[in-house]
Parts: sequence; structure tokens; C-alpha cells
Amino acid sequence: MYLLGISAYYHDAAAAIIFNGKLVAAAQEERFTRIKHDDRFPINAIRYCLQEAGIGLQQVDAIAFYEKPFLKFERLLDTYLAFAPKGLTSFVKAMQVWTKQKLFIKKYIRDELSLLDKTTASKIKILFPDHHFSHAASAFFCSGFKDSAILVVDAVGEFTTTSIFSGKSNSITLHRKLSFPHSVGLLYSAFTYWLGFKVNSGEYKLMGLAPYGNKGSGEVEMFKEKILQNICRVYDDGSVWLNQNWFTYATGFKMAKDKKWEALFGFKRRLPDESFSLQHTNLALAIQEITEDIMLKLCKTAKGLTGSKSLCLAGGVALNCVANSKIRDQKIFDNLFIQPAAGDAGGAPGAALAAWHIYFGGEKIQEAENLQMAHAYLGPRFSQKEIISAIENQGLVYEEFPEDVLVGIVAEALSRGYIAGWFQGRMEFGPRALGNRSILADPRNVEMQRQVNLKTKFREGFRPFAPAVKEEASAQWFEMDAPSPFMLFVYRVRNRLPLPAGFESLSIAEKLAIKKSDIPAVTHADYSARVQTVSEKENEKFWKLLDAFEQLTGCPILMNTSFNVRGEPIVCNPADAISCFMQSGMDLLVLENCLIWKNAQPEGAFTKQAIRNFADD
Repeated sequence: MYLLGISAYYHDAAAAIIFNGKLVAAAQEERFTRIKHDDRFPINAIRYCLQEAGIGLQQVDAIAFYEKPFLKFERLLDTYLAFAPKGLTSFVKAMQVWTKQKLFIKKYIRDELSLLDKTTASKIKILFPDHHFSHAASAFFCSGFKDSAILVVDAVGEFTTTSIFSGKSNSITLHRKLSFPHSVGLLYSAFTYWLGFKVNSGEYKLMGLAPYGNKGSGEVEMFKEKILQNICRVYDDGSVWLNQNWFTYATGFKMAKDKKWEALFGFKRRLPDESFSLQHTNLALAIQEITEDIMLKLCKTAKGLTGSKSLCLAGGVALNCVANSKIRDQKIFDNLFIQPAAGDAGGAPGAALAAWHIYFGGEKIQEAENLQMAHAYLGPRFSQKEIISAIENQGLVYEEFPEDVLVGIVAEALSRGYIAGWFQGRMEFGPRALGNRSILADPRNVEMQRQVNLKTKFREGFRPFAPAVKEEASAQWFEMDAPSPFMLFVYRVRNRLPLPAGFESLSIAEKLAIKKSDIPAVTHADYSARVQTVSEKENEKFWKLLDAFEQLTGCPILMNTSFNVRGEPIVCNPADAISCFMQSGMDLLVLENCLIWKNAQPEGAFTKQAIRNFADD
């Protein structure tokens, strides 16, 4: 049985296909359209999933959409009624969209699918599992656990913002839920907005900003007190109550009431691209610590309700790797699995898995190795022929090498300070690049974080980078005792260097300039690192590159960031990779077994930028 899962029309549209309960393919629509967080119907992602499965639409038994549109519409009506007459402009705009499209999603799905197969589209079964149920299924049915507590925390689904389930075999049972407008995700997004980042996109930037706050200062505690006394209440079970006098998200186009927040915190909302003050970093740290406390309380409640030794996490807040790490360190549960595509994109495989196990009664595969999601390499791959065609279409000079020779050349280039685009195998599903669509650099180089942020990715200089490390060497370099293949946890770096007196009070730029460990480019301000462990079994070629780098340098780690520049999705196909390479400060590009040196290209092939000469070093 083939089942197709779809998420669409809000943000991060995606598609996934499963065969007899096993995930075959999954991809976000943004990777094909090049529109970041594209929310439109994922026709390109669907086309890819069918192609990867080797079938046509007529062989799909059913389609599962990741939420119930009528329930969401009911929530919108209830909300506008509760706040009337406020929000009239927002209400009118929302109703125009709903009455023209979203109330008729089943028809729209059939209309879109008719581009693939008009006859099948007109009669195919379409199912609508609940939004949080789709999230829960995406985590539990990919976890390898026979039974588990399941915690879903996001902004909002239909009505629900937080939910606690238990999973057992092929069933999922709801125990408790929190409803809109009270939401941990919306609370965090309001501070994302206030600190100058884009909502539903910049939350991870807020998390990355928090460690620059002065943990020892009274200002962080003062901010926390103001938040908890005025903006929200946090209860012992992890539920929250948000004072709507401070927010506008229920009926408006913004998250917060700027004047009230300005009076409360003593400074104006930071605008995008404005510099950061210590107040900004302290406020980021305050809301991060409150969020961590909420998540820990929710996990303890889930433990009490289910009695399970295992926990599955999903929903957008589950991408907060610092909070995840606090949950791990508290050892509330013996086992922890987080869906690597925890946000709305993960609703696509979740909806399909929910349909298989619940609606169709498919048995859960008992062997953990067949059940667990061991990797996220679920997207498109490209042949050497397709890659060469893309290179030659651009008129670029390239060389082909056997794999073992190639990794040696690239490792040497990286060790000498060059920045590489690395494109191989199947594209990753979810927001993290895990060694198949990555930009790589030497983590030992103290200048590399600034250089890649500003000159290669054209983004904020404070943004941290993740280390990719050979799995078997991870415990020697980081304080960790288990694999972390999805970059969803942080760990303390070993071999830390002492920080100067007064470090906490320094500016971001001053903190960035201080070498904190033997691998400074991937060591954050608090000595943490968002680690990806790479196993030879799951990603042999990337592991070989790490191994070659270790043979040259003694360091089995590379700095790994997603292959894209600011404002664009991760690259999907060879043409995307070449375009990104041509526009950024990368020095070399690897496309499977093809190697392109920027300085070897004919004049006029690239946009104006600094091109270094590897041969002259």
C-alpha cells in the first residue's frame, strides 16, 4: 500500500510517500521552487516522491492532508468573535482566503493533482488527520520505540498548541492538550519578532543569540520576572496562560503591542539588520530559559501521565536544540527521539503514517532497525550524467576524480583554509543540512565563523555553526555518550580554553573574537556546539571526507552549514548548487565526483568577488 502525505497552505509545504508503513521519500516544496518556506500546494515535491517510489498517482491508495481545515476555520471564527470588534481588517483578509480556497481544500487538492492524473485525482481517497496527531505520528512511528510518551509543542494547529499523547504499537492516544491563544510557540515567536527576526523563520536565530546574554547579570533575571508577571503565567504542569493585552497575533498582522513592550523592557523593538545590544542578548536569554523551564515541566507531566520510559518530540518548538538538551540532561526519560523535520514539513510523513497505522490498521514493524528513522536523506539524488550536463551548461571547467582521491583533495583544501560546497547523494528532509547539501570549512580556524557568515552566506555574524564529527570520535571532542545524527542537541566542547575576566559583559563582536577551544569556529559563546555525528554506515562518503581530514590534521571534525545563502532554501539540484557557488565566497564545489575550482573558471563566469589561488598558497 502506497500512501501520500501532504502539508500545505500555511508554511513549509511538503510531501512524503510511504510504502507499507515505511518512509520512502520526503521533500519540502521550497527546495524545488526556490521560495523559502513556500506554503503552496507541493506539486513538485509530490512529483518527486512518486518518481522516487517508481509509481504513478493511480497506484497511490490514499492521500493524507496534515490537518483538519474545517476545525481551523472554526478556531478563526471563534477567535475573531471573542475579540470583536478588534481585528476587522485581519478578519476580512482571512475570510477572503478561506472562502475562495481553504474551505474547499479537498477540491483544491484534486484540482492540483489533476495536473498529474486527472482521472485518479477525481476519485482518490483523501484523509484529514488532526494537525497535532500528524506531528505525533511523525515522531512515534519513526522512533523505533514500542511504546512512548509523545509531546507536541508548536504555535497552533487547529485549536491545539501543546499536546501530550502516548503511543503503543500502532495506536496513539491523546491525554492532555492546551488550546489557542495560549501557546509556547507563539510566546517564543513574539520575542522572535520583538528582537528583529522573522516569525516562523527566525526562531533558531533567537536561540543562537541567547548564549551571548550575560547569565550572571541581574538584567536577565529582571527580564524573566517582568515576562512572568505581565506577559505569561507558567504553571507546574507546563501549561501557560498568555495575557492577550500584550499580544496582537490573535487578530492582527503583528505578534505584539510594541508600545507596551517598549515600556515594559525599556527599549524599542529591534529592527531587522540593526546591531545588537547587551539588552537584546539578555532578553533573548531570558525567554530561552523560560522556554526551557516550560519544556521540562511538560516532560515531567508527560512522564506522570504515561509512565513511559521513552519520549518522542515534535512540533516547531522541538527544533529548539538547547531546550532538547536540557530534557536529555535531566534524564526524565531513558530514551528520547525527536523528529528531524519537527515543524510543519514533518506533518506530511506524519499524516501518511497516521493513515497507515490508524485508518488502515497497518501493523507496526517490530524490528527497530526497520522502524527507526536512522537518517534524513529522503530527497532527490542526481546522476553523474545529470551533474556533468549542469556544469557544462554553465560553461565551467571541472575535473572528475575517483571518490578516494576526491576526498583527499578536498580535505587538503579545507585544511588550508578554503571553503567548499559539498553536494552528494539524496537531499536532506527537514531544516538541517547533514552532509549531502552542505558548506564545509576548517573548524580549527578562528576566522572561519565570521568569514563564512559574512562573505559566504551573507548573514548575521553572530550565527553559530555546527560541527560534523566522525561518530566514533565524538566522545573525545564533545561531552556526549550517544550518537546525534540530526543536529538536534547541543553538547559541551572538550579542551576548552579559559575565558578572560569580564567575558559575560563583552559585546557580541568581542566575544566572537576570543578563541574558546581547539575548534573555535564551531564553539559557541557558552562552550556549546550543535553536534552532528556521522556514521560510516549512513553516510559513507561524508565519513570518508572527515576521515581524510583527520589523517591530515588530527581533527575528525568539519564545520558544517547548509548549502544556501541568506534568504534562500537549501540547494536541491546541481544547477542550484552551481548558482549558489557562483554568487558566494566558496572556493571549490564538489558535485558527486566532479570538482570545480572557482579560480580555474573562464573570465566572466562568476559575479564579482574575491577569488583566492589555491595553487599559489
